[in-house]
Amino acid sequence: MAYDIRLVKIINGETVLGKYDEETKGLKEVAILQTVPTQQGVQMVLLPFGYPFETEISGEIKAEHILYTFKSFPEELKNKYIEATSNLTISSARDLSALNRMAPAGKSGSGLILK
Repeated sequence: MAYDIRLVKIINGETVLGKYDEETKGLKEVAILQTVPTQQGVQMVLLPFGYPFETEISGEIKAEHILYTFKSFPEELKNKYIEATSNLTISSARDLSALNRMAPAGKSGSGLILK
């Protein structure tokens, strides 16, 4: 099932991600995006919106509380959100390339290696 994942700014100034609900025009399973300054620059942290009192990504944001919807944002951020809400790990092309290098020479694998 494909989800319409959106990154939005809400009226209190926070930036959140969630699954867009066409019926309510709002977001479900909301996570907050926080930036943390580091020596190397800035790191982004994805947390449940109700953190620290809630440890699961849940909840809703109604349409009237959405101030701005970002037209585009990094695919990696979408992948991290999907991983956090589904407990699945999404592989990148680089990961598949590493799997290909681990295959025994001259033998075809059991269907895990994509060429």
